[in-house]
Amino acid sequence: MSTYGSKKLGIGTGLLLLVVCILCIFPMFWMILVSLKSKALTYDSSVWFFSPTFENYKAVFENRNAVDYLKNSAIVVVLTTIVSIFIGGMAAYGFARFEFKKKENRAFWVLSLRMLPPMASVIPLFVMASLIGVLDTHLVLIVAYMLFNIPFTIWMMRSFFEEIPVALEEAAFVDGASRFRVFVQIILPLAVPGLIATAIFCIINSWNEFVFALFLTSSHASTLPTTVTLFLSVSGVAWGEMSSIGVVTILPMLIFAMVVQKYMIRGLTFGGVK
Repeated sequence: MSTYGSKKLGIGTGLLLLVVCILCIFPMFWMILVSLKSKALTYDSSVWFFSPTFENYKAVFENRNAVDYLKNSAIVVVLTTIVSIFIGGMAAYGFARFEFKKKENRAFWVLSLRMLPPMASVIPLFVMASLIGVLDTHLVLIVAYMLFNIPFTIWMMRSFFEEIPVALEEAAFVDGASRFRVFVQIILPLAVPGLIATAIFCIINSWNEFVFALFLTSSHASTLPTTVTLFLSVSGVAWGEMSSIGVVTILPMLIFAMVVQKYMIRGLTFGGVK
């Protein structure tokens, strides 16, 4: 291919990527735009230039108790991530280091739990939570989120542990270290990039989860994603307030992803080059 043809192809690819990026970013841009409009301009889509107002944000924090939902999301996400990394990490180490009957079949079974649609498990969870009296609590959400975080953690961490040389553990065993001590003091420090990458994905998945939070909570333990239902009524949809709570929900994860981006890339490439 000639230099002119290669340059033309490069320009075409660049324009295509630009169009795709605009299509992906535009919904978020529109949501921010609507959240900054006054109630009188909310339904006027032709108005692009206006004096921004924060009355919608003030309304969701003062009248809708957005701080409580934000606190609930933070509590559930942090505890879910810690428990999932602890349990999933040990299970992943077992899959990486031990040989047992039908190992790969059981590993695939673990992964299949991640494929289970939330709507398929939310009703049994609701019934069980109702029977033991833990509906609308942080505990029921933590347990529900562990259903999809632990399988993901096992499959992520297994590959990281398999890249760590077994010789390091054997040397520690010779010195008299126990299996648990080797796991805590040798394996985990070496797998820190993988742990960080896995924790990042667990945090993002838990923060954005909607179905479990909607059906298993009502008021005391509701998280930020469920607040969109507060703005639906027989009189219409409060688009301004709904857009502002959408921005409040997205902004922490957006900032978080930007801060930990280098750790995420480092974790995903961990073990790629020996």
